[in-house]
Amino acid sequence: MLPALADNRNPDSLASRLRRRRLRWFVELLDDFSEPVRILDVGGTAGFWLANAPSLPKRCHFTLLNLTPVPLDGLPDAVAVTGDARNMKEFADRQFDICFSNSVIEHVGGWKDQQAMALEVRRVASAYFVQTPNRYFPIEPHFVFPFWQFLPVALRVALHRRLNLGWMPRQPDYFAARAEVLQIRLLTGAEMRRLFPDGVVVPEKLGFLTKSFMAIRRLPRRNQG
Repeated sequence: MLPALADNRNPDSLASRLRRRRLRWFVELLDDFSEPVRILDVGGTAGFWLANAPSLPKRCHFTLLNLTPVPLDGLPDAVAVTGDARNMKEFADRQFDICFSNSVIEHVGGWKDQQAMALEVRRVASAYFVQTPNRYFPIEPHFVFPFWQFLPVALRVALHRRLNLGWMPRQPDYFAARAEVLQIRLLTGAEMRRLFPDGVVVPEKLGFLTKSFMAIRRLPRRNQG
C-alpha cells in the first residue's frame, strides 16, 4: 500500500499539503498577466486544475500537453494537446503567459533530454514554474523507497520485478523493469540552476531537508519611479 504521507490522492496527506503550499508560489505569477491567463501545463491533468480552481485568483485558459491524450473532465476554457515536452514545435515563442510543470522533467530522459525540455519551457512562455523532486531527498518519490536512486541499477531492477513499490506496480519483465527504473533521472539544485539560468530556483523544505526544487521565472518588475 502506498504510504499515507506520500499519497497525493488523499487531501490530508503530507504530499497533498505540500502541493497546496507549492501552488501558492505559482498563483503569485498570475498577477503579472491580464485575463484570461494563458497557462501551458506540461504533463498535467484537468483534475489537478479542477481541484485547485478556487485558489486561482484570475480566469485562466489551460493547454494540457501530454504524450498521450488526457480527458478534460469538464475543465472550462481548456484544450488537450498531444506532444513532446522536449520539442514543442506546435507552439510559437511566448505563446503562453505561464508554463507550469509539476514532477515531469525528471521523466523525459537523460540530461540532454532535460536540457531540451528546459529550453522549450523557457521559449514558449513569458513566465514559468517547474517543480521536480530533489535527488538528495532520502525517500525517492516514485518508488517511495529509502535512497532508491543511489542503489545499483541491477538491484533496483531486481526489486522492481518482485515488489510493488510506491506508485510503481511490480514489473516482472526484465527489460520493461529496467526501462522503468532508468526513465527517472532526479535532479540536483545545481542542475536545475543550469537548466533555468534566467529563473530563480527555490528549495521546497520539509523540516531541515530539501524535498524538491521549483524553478520560477516571472515578468520583470516595472520601475515604480
